[in-house]
Amino acid sequence: MRKKIIAGNWKMNMTPSEAVALVNELKPLVACEDADVVFCVPAIDIIPAVEAAKGSNIEIGAENMYFEEKGAYTGEISPNMLVDAGVKYVIIGHSERREYFAETDETVNKKVLKAFEHNMIPIICCGESLKQREQGITIDWIRQQIKIAFLNVTADQAKTAVIAYEPIWAIGTGKVATTEQAQEVCAAIRCCIGEIYDEATAEAIRIQYGGSVSASSAPELFSQPDIDGGLVGGASLKPDFGKIVNWH
Repeated sequence: MRKKIIAGNWKMNMTPSEAVALVNELKPLVACEDADVVFCVPAIDIIPAVEAAKGSNIEIGAENMYFEEKGAYTGEISPNMLVDAGVKYVIIGHSERREYFAETDETVNKKVLKAFEHNMIPIICCGESLKQREQGITIDWIRQQIKIAFLNVTADQAKTAVIAYEPIWAIGTGKVATTEQAQEVCAAIRCCIGEIYDEATAEAIRIQYGGSVSASSAPELFSQPDIDGGLVGGASLKPDFGKIVNWH
């Protein structure tokens, strides 16, 4: 039985002091033994958030990471820096990174390999645009993203990874994919992992749904056979996140 994983993606929100206040506010609300709870926070918030989360069930994750160890990469953050700061999870390939910062499937793969090298768990994002959905190429598109992201990743590594399916047209729009749409794509992702590796790996990997997840939509989404939790945007900055974590 796969344990649910519910992660908040704070995006570019919360100063360090605001981050500490939010962690302290949410700590009692997200206490849950049935799910792994992760707050993926802006880089500047990581160290104070790790401190604030100590003694709770909250793990702190990063929203991005570079694929080199160190060097002349002004403004980037290395895996060593994240590990030393207490980070266990890192979001890789979010659609906003792809759209605004020119990330590609190939750079996503480099980051995934580097995260595993440093024993971090990558939350690997995939998703289609509204145009791609209307053209009927959703599954083809997602399969390509997954196959490239997992290039040279071992089965043992893949089993520990998290995949976040986020239809781009549902991120921050208030539109949520229907439960059937979300389950269909998450099932196709699991099938793709099974083709790359084997059934055991496909059964082990955790697949989240993301895209305007709310306290009201979470119970139906998370009860689907191939949806193992959520990557939550705006709602992760509010007390409602506690209701999403304790969805059942």
